[in-house]
Amino acid sequence: MAQLLIEGGTRLVGRVPISGSKNAVLPILAACLLTDEECRLKNVPRLEDVSTMKSLLEGMGVQIRWLDPQQLQVNAQRLARSEVLATMANRMRASFLLIGPLLARRGEARVPKPGGDDIGMRRVEQHLHGLRLMGAHVELVDGEYVARADRLHGATIHLDMPTVTGTENLMMAAATADGITTIHNAAREPHVVDLAMFLGKMGAQINGIGTDVLQIEGVTELSGATHRVIPDNIEAGTYAFAIAATGGEAVLEDVQTADLRAVMLKLREAGVEVEDQTHSLWVQGNGRLQPVDVTTWPHPGFPTDLQAPFVSLMTQAQGKCVISEAVFENRFQHVPELRKLGADIYVEGRSAMVSGPSKLHGAAVSVPDIRSGAALVVAALCATGTTRFDNIYHLDRGYQDIVAKLERVGAQISRVGDAGDVHPDLSRVVGD
Repeated sequence: MAQLLIEGGTRLVGRVPISGSKNAVLPILAACLLTDEECRLKNVPRLEDVSTMKSLLEGMGVQIRWLDPQQLQVNAQRLARSEVLATMANRMRASFLLIGPLLARRGEARVPKPGGDDIGMRRVEQHLHGLRLMGAHVELVDGEYVARADRLHGATIHLDMPTVTGTENLMMAAATADGITTIHNAAREPHVVDLAMFLGKMGAQINGIGTDVLQIEGVTELSGATHRVIPDNIEAGTYAFAIAATGGEAVLEDVQTADLRAVMLKLREAGVEVEDQTHSLWVQGNGRLQPVDVTTWPHPGFPTDLQAPFVSLMTQAQGKCVISEAVFENRFQHVPELRKLGADIYVEGRSAMVSGPSKLHGAAVSVPDIRSGAALVVAALCATGTTRFDNIYHLDRGYQDIVAKLERVGAQISRVGDAGDVHPDLSRVVGD
């Protein structure tokens, strides 16, 4: 098994290119099922989760190939199956995004209960409730959700909470349904907006994009489209925290700064200098961070996906702060691993009390999930000595070419195998 080694204590200085959004490309790939014409996706990140979704679609007869290292060609003309392979679906929760487009395209779907990171309940009842309102019959049979519909129709759907994947699933299902579907309390995250923009290019009629009320007027069919996936705001936030934590200075290239407003706000409150350069973000740490309380919240609030690396940043602040997790109830799995590095963190319920600054030191850690892995990387960059990471598969799932990107800003980082030989990052592999 590959491992990651980080020798901490180096300021990060330079420029970091930000890849396409993992959270955006996965539902967009699912949406390609809605047409029998070719779609081309640009700025696609080379990640394990993208590879998993690619394999899921190929298992149903979809033709997908890499045109270049960041561009995918997708053709679902020969979509032959409505069943999602359980062995692949168990790897990530985003597999459940296939139920909506499969119902719309084929009138049936068999999708296993979603897998992915164990960060909380993340129930799918709201997805299913909306689909049932649209005329689908859905039941759980032997660990699979079996859904059927002769023809989906428009409905008025009120979501109990602004679920991201629920909004995406229902939006895809409604795109070719009869009549008008209105989704109240819809999620507004940047990747939800990007999916809506892609559907619009395919011919979908969607009003209210970027608001909490979406109105979708179904059309008879959708066409192929070419789309550039938005930059990954979660990756950008993670690198911003790493730069600030090490007292460094760097520019994050190819970002949508409008998607980083909550991040910029909290960085500035912490005393970090941040300059919005429209399509890039300049970040400079001053070596004396101030403690800042944070509560995660659906967009435009502070992203739950950035809670873990922000905790690592706050271990270097001059005082105490409280980080509260309002979205998922089991999202402090990074804390025991951060304590191995010397972090002073106490968890009570859905809040973590962080005391700093902590003199972090290298240790052996294991990555429990994608964002916990990011938190451990940020902490290791601040630590004295070497930190050895096991279970780095999760980092491959969410962060493209992390070794090369950190190397270019001065980090002492390497990826090694059991025999001690260096392994390239997934993103450096071109082709299938």
